[in-house]
Amino acid sequence: MVYITRRERFNAAHKLYIPEWSEEKNLEVFGKCSNPNWHGHNYDLFVTVKGDADPKTGLVMDLKALSRVIRERVTDKLDHKNMNLDVDFMKGRMPSAEVLAEAIWEQLEGPVREMGGQLHKVRLTETENNIVEYLGKEQP
Repeated sequence: MVYITRRERFNAAHKLYIPEWSEEKNLEVFGKCSNPNWHGHNYDLFVTVKGDADPKTGLVMDLKALSRVIRERVTDKLDHKNMNLDVDFMKGRMPSAEVLAEAIWEQLEGPVREMGGQLHKVRLTETENNIVEYLGKEQP
């Protein structure tokens, strides 16, 4: 089994808050991330696919094709957008890095499978200190 990873980047804004809570309670739970005027991050997205290398080409998957799928399904929708307002696959979801990683997985799992690979991991770097990894629901 071979693992390959493609990195893509995007910039996006969000606000972590629960509307039913007071501004004070949101600030207590989410800190600066509950800023009423939003805030943004420069994200690094790492998508890892696993599979067997093709005996003829030596490739698990065409990385240019994987990059195109990531851009079309994920980064073009997120880049310079407000996740709370503008991103179809984030509607009605808390735009935390954890939930975003799961949502990105959902956007990519089927297309990666159709290309002959198996999605292994979505790694999302929100800040130099905050990194999320999601391995899908089926894996321990």
